[in-house]
Amino acid sequence: MDWKELLLGSEDWGFLPEVLIRSVVMFIVILVSLSILGKRGVKQLSVFELVVIIGLGSAAGDPMFYKDVGILPVLIVFIIVVGLYTSVTHIVGKNKNFEKAIEGKPICLVEKGRFAIENFKKEALGQDEFFSELRSNGVSHLGQVEIAIIETNGTISVFFYDEKFVKYGLPIMPGSLEEQLTAINESGHYACVFCGNTEKLEEGNHHKCHVCKKDKWVKASNKKRIT
Repeated sequence: MDWKELLLGSEDWGFLPEVLIRSVVMFIVILVSLSILGKRGVKQLSVFELVVIIGLGSAAGDPMFYKDVGILPVLIVFIIVVGLYTSVTHIVGKNKNFEKAIEGKPICLVEKGRFAIENFKKEALGQDEFFSELRSNGVSHLGQVEIAIIETNGTISVFFYDEKFVKYGLPIMPGSLEEQLTAINESGHYACVFCGNTEKLEEGNHHKCHVCKKDKWVKASNKKRIT
């Protein structure tokens, strides 16, 4: 086994100090660029901003350890990307249609305690992930939620019913959807697993949801929020 080739590839030992210098220079360039772009965290980045960050990261990596990649061309790439970002951000602030095209728009996912199914289909958001986001906002069932909106940066905004208006809703606690029923053995309030619609069902073998026509149910909850 050639340990030199394994550790250094096609370069020689003298390239290591140059790697150090290249890394320090690119680290400083990244810091300066990010300070220009702003201080928002990754969770708050829009799709456009995330593309810019990925582009800068890709451009910064190669000159750190590839000898044949010069720093000057990369600096030009950084200047172009940051300049484009600044220009696009300026246009976004002036033109609402352009802003929607670049950033997207907020979408309602829960309305009046049940899923906005057509809107939910447009988002690449799994049910478990969505429920996790709601639970982090103190939600235990959909009957507590008047409106839930996914913002352009991916965060979930939740607007609650006043405590006295909380109604029966689909429970979203871990394991709450495991015992799905198609036959109702006990009269009571049940929530449709597919759309979150709640109905008072009588004992019987088969009930279809009035909203989505599905037939799988779980016991609905009307617990008040603990704040």
